[in-house]
Amino acid sequence: MSYFRITLHRSAIGLPQRTRDVLSALGLHKRSQTVYHPVEPQFAGMIMKVKELVKVAEVDRKLEKWEVKAERRPDSGFYLEKMAPRMEDGGQKVGSRVLARLRGEEGGDMTVEGVSTEGGGQVRL
Repeated sequence: MSYFRITLHRSAIGLPQRTRDVLSALGLHKRSQTVYHPVEPQFAGMIMKVKELVKVAEVDRKLEKWEVKAERRPDSGFYLEKMAPRMEDGGQKVGSRVLARLRGEEGGDMTVEGVSTEGGGQVRL
């Protein structure tokens, strides 16, 4: 058996009472709420009345609540492969970036981002 997967994408605020009643009959009360109804003419007619407010897809089965939630969850995004080494003697660690303080020839300080002087090496600019 096929189902209509109906998701409310536009709010019903300010719309006529008949339109709000159709959404209520479909079981849609909040934005981004998803309901499933069998593919039947009466549900198709209700969907046509509010087609500007909803997104509809035909699916073969009803998804469980946790499946719908997992589908909406975004990817985890960035991940940290390796921590930047901690700086000694004048360096500061800020988040995952390394800031190294270098002495200029005139005695002024320079800040170089993302440079590590690990092992006593020198940095060339």
